[in-house]
Amino acid sequence: MITFLIAIGVLCGISALLAAALVLADRYLNNYGVCRIDINDGSRQLEADGGGNLLSVLSTRKIFIPSACGGRGSCGLCKLKIVAGGGPLLPTEEPHLSAAERAADVRLSCQVKVRNDLRIEIPEELFNIREYRAVVERIEELTYDIRKITLTLQDPPAIKFVPGQYVQLECPAYKMSPEPVYRAYSVASDPDREHQIELIVRLVPKGICTTWVFEFMQEGDRVKFNGPYGDFRIRAESRREMIFIAGGSGMAPFCSILARMKKEGNTRKTTCFFGAKSRRDLFYVDKMRRFEQELPDFTFVPALSEPAAEDKWDGAVGLITEVVGNHCRDCSDVEAYLCGSPGMIDACLRVLQERGMTAEFIFFDKFA
Repeated sequence: MITFLIAIGVLCGISALLAAALVLADRYLNNYGVCRIDINDGSRQLEADGGGNLLSVLSTRKIFIPSACGGRGSCGLCKLKIVAGGGPLLPTEEPHLSAAERAADVRLSCQVKVRNDLRIEIPEELFNIREYRAVVERIEELTYDIRKITLTLQDPPAIKFVPGQYVQLECPAYKMSPEPVYRAYSVASDPDREHQIELIVRLVPKGICTTWVFEFMQEGDRVKFNGPYGDFRIRAESRREMIFIAGGSGMAPFCSILARMKKEGNTRKTTCFFGAKSRRDLFYVDKMRRFEQELPDFTFVPALSEPAAEDKWDGAVGLITEVVGNHCRDCSDVEAYLCGSPGMIDACLRVLQERGMTAEFIFFDKFA
């Protein structure tokens, strides 16, 4: 059995090395020359050296396409219509594209290689996305593996965003990454503080950007980000009761949303569920308790799935799906907003729909 497992491990290692070798060979040995990219039927045109992916090529020209996963092909957000020159659809793209999107030549720009001239279409609103330069004003430890990063904007000096939106932070080249990469983080700050934004970053083991944030980022550093992106936001026209469900750093957009609700005097009944493993994984409890005092019909329900004996926890216990299910027996007249890991969100979707909530009233922001 041990010999079999070792053999499997060796084969996996060889496969990974071969895949890496192919990528490097394609990038450095093949000469695709200068490729021309026609955007929106000639309204914009650019030239680029062939070999890179379309997402990266566009970002170097300050055309920023949403990509919560930083171009790894796992979030499915960087969709563009490739009119001509994109090559065949790749297996990595198929899970993210509907039949209608495939028929309309929609592709994931992070998976499309620039190997020849291209004709593409980009939604006009994406040309309003800006790059911002900022200074790391403060780094605050929220838990053992979660940090709040406060960025003070310099150029341009202010940003306007809708609570719930996210930005893409640029991680510069360092020992774990030979070139800059982008990662998406929801804005956690009050939208009226246009000169600063707050990001909540959770450490991902061996994560390129989170390792940089936790091990190398210092107060006073100069950084870049672009945005804002996304349509995760509360539906202001609705008067339904609202449920917020967050896990870990998924609390970020709700901090911004609640700040706006407070300013506007929003009176909608709202319950925010926050799932954590033990007390040491909880943060912003005091902040949420203040919102309970400031908003007329807001309730915060933190829940621990595995409280330790020393936690002396007397609050809700169980997986967040169990806690939500126990609190919300009938969701037929409720709408929900979810932010967290794909697994958490998928599990919550099942619970909410089992209790009568239809898909049109469930809005979510999945971490890639």
